[in-house]
Amino acid sequence: MTRSRNRPRGVTIIDVAKTAGVSPMTVSRVINGDPGVRDEVRAHVRQVIGELNYTPNMMARSLVTSREIRIGVIYSNPSAAFMSELLVGVFEEASTRAAQLFLLKGENGRPPTRAAIDGLIAQRIAGVLLAPPLGESAVVREILREAGLPVAVVGGAAPDAVCVGIDNARAAYDMTRHLIGLGHKRIGFVLGNPDQSASQARLSGFRAAIEEEGGLDTQVVQGDYSYASGLVAGEALLDSDTPPTAIFASNDDMAAAIVSVAHRRHLDVPGDLTVAGFDDSTAATTLWPPLTTVHQPVRALAEAALQMLIQEIRGGVPKVTGCPRVTLLEHHLVERDSTAPPRS
Repeated sequence: MTRSRNRPRGVTIIDVAKTAGVSPMTVSRVINGDPGVRDEVRAHVRQVIGELNYTPNMMARSLVTSREIRIGVIYSNPSAAFMSELLVGVFEEASTRAAQLFLLKGENGRPPTRAAIDGLIAQRIAGVLLAPPLGESAVVREILREAGLPVAVVGGAAPDAVCVGIDNARAAYDMTRHLIGLGHKRIGFVLGNPDQSASQARLSGFRAAIEEEGGLDTQVVQGDYSYASGLVAGEALLDSDTPPTAIFASNDDMAAAIVSVAHRRHLDVPGDLTVAGFDDSTAATTLWPPLTTVHQPVRALAEAALQMLIQEIRGGVPKVTGCPRVTLLEHHLVERDSTAPPRS
């Protein structure tokens, strides 16, 4: 509504940071009296605070030093299996660190509304963990920057945030090399949501392996990480004039859908069609045959992100250009019954 867009607002921590030429986190540390800020920077920030007549949110400030920290978790992911693993990791880590969690869900992969995020902030949270794909939502991150809240991003990269993920390009490369090693010459690839950096990285890894081998027939079709998009992608690939003998999907939900399409066509998996996924979620082991997939340690990613976010809130993560800390955890291939050499 026009009225909400034009509503007046007071000076924010973002205004102070821009005027002083520092990050919002530096302003927060000056306000909280944290060490590690140079004396001249501290004096300059305090001067700007006085000039702008900025009044810190004392309730949010007190949360940083209290025993229990309130953390917001914002998510909107179409893969129920992925989110289940991620939330288990977040809850387990929170239980060991006296952190109280406040969950906010967007619908159908979209961010929550501005009003919903404002409502979460009003719960006096001290920081926010963003589950993929919301870590790459400029709208969500801008709202959180305005509030001066530290942010942790799982499975993505964002300026001024704690970032935790895996090497998606390398993981996709490894799986593609595995399929090539089985003898497959016609390989299909199902791309994830095009707005996510992980999707592009996985496509890059797939193409690197294909180009390295040479002489292969490949097809790339678009998906969005949902089961429904996997059904559409599977039909498109298997309807082609020269259908692939192997299909590598960018997540397990889409791979499971492709297995379903193959079964409806009376194709044997893996005898007639090899299918591989990505994530090693519960979807990989609850269908027949169980999926060969890339194991992404989703639970560990969530635990590490929350741990680092709390360190950031308490001033324990040194600030550098871009992300304060980018952590990549290890992936590995899990070979199950959905892959085999092509029929001769």
